[in-house]
Amino acid sequence: MPEVSESIEVDAPAEQVWAALTDWVAQGRWILATDVRPVVGPARGVGGHLVAVTGVPLPGGRRLGVVDTMEITRWEPPTRCDVLHTGRVVRGTGTFEIRPDGGRSTFVWSEQVEPPLGAVGRLGWPLAEPVVRAAYRASLRRFAEFARTYRLE
Repeated sequence: MPEVSESIEVDAPAEQVWAALTDWVAQGRWILATDVRPVVGPARGVGGHLVAVTGVPLPGGRRLGVVDTMEITRWEPPTRCDVLHTGRVVRGTGTFEIRPDGGRSTFVWSEQVEPPLGAVGRLGWPLAEPVVRAAYRASLRRFAEFARTYRLE
């Protein structure tokens, strides 16, 4: 299973980065072309369920794209959240890790996801990987600014 892992320094303490990261509905403000929402309740713990849709925006605020359903499998505020991707297209695991460093933090986003379309997806992964990594890096740059200015409630 291919793994993508990217990180970025954030000029904010871990608690603030954690709050920004786990504001699921706000993830669409920093993850490219993606909207995220909890399925039931706030999804702030093991067993919480999320759904993300990555794709093109439609009128009315919805998206046409890939649906990614997830279950939170590890919840360790303010340093780690693991998810299990349970959808038809997106299957595998993901980890959000925050490494505190005084008043700053390093945010590491890792995914191990089976490429869709079976053998065709696995063969195409070397072509898709640079595009996927570029999208992660762009999203992380957006996240660093989002988290830096995020206000704790």
